[in-house]
Amino acid sequence: MTAISNQRILVINPNTTASMTQTIAKAARGAAAPSSDICAVTSAMGPASIEGYYDEVLAIPGVLTAIRDGERDGADAAVIACFDDTGLDAARTMATIPVIGICEAALSLASFVARRITVVTMSHLSIVPVEELVHRYGMSSRVRVRAAGVPVLELENPASNAVDRLRSEISSALGEDHAEAIVLGCAGMADLAASLQREFRVPVIDGVGAAVKQAEALLALGLSTGKRGAYSTPARKPFTGLLSGFAHEAEPAQ
Repeated sequence: MTAISNQRILVINPNTTASMTQTIAKAARGAAAPSSDICAVTSAMGPASIEGYYDEVLAIPGVLTAIRDGERDGADAAVIACFDDTGLDAARTMATIPVIGICEAALSLASFVARRITVVTMSHLSIVPVEELVHRYGMSSRVRVRAAGVPVLELENPASNAVDRLRSEISSALGEDHAEAIVLGCAGMADLAASLQREFRVPVIDGVGAAVKQAEALLALGLSTGKRGAYSTPARKPFTGLLSGFAHEAEPAQ
């Protein structure tokens, strides 16, 4: 096992809402070990929230830029703090440091503590993309996906009923899905996990905290993304127009 001290974990909010980054940063620091320095950043480009395929695709260039810059500045690992795992495969291909998505991290952690799991996300637009991730991660037989039916940015509005709608959906998940654990399907909910766990008396998993702990585990074990096959370093080639800055600078792995 590798001795780690003062490791720097970059936590990227893939949307451009800075107040949500503050919520994410607080959750990340609450989960992190004393030896971890959490550097939370807001994407410099893209949508204000990510709800569905269109938002997700347009958020990816900002995520990749943040990870590229963060690695150059000395980050030891990166967390993509959107439950769509926005740009995760591209980021792992580009970066040499470990990159963790909060959906994959949360589902992995939930599998240790429950057989029946329900993900509760915010917007109905997110249900199918999250279901596809659940299937990809091999969890379809154990996981249901629900939505509170509230836009993500309403979490930032104290006058909204977003949290009450979330609580109602969790209650339905416990009664109708027979859920044994709840996964919060949005990084903007990260500050709610502890209070919801006390209220409903089941494990409630926030993907931000889960991803930070798994990043720490990879660093402690001296592990990073394999560079043979799917995550091989990108080949050098021209990129044009708005994407010209994404041409990879290194030779591809052999």
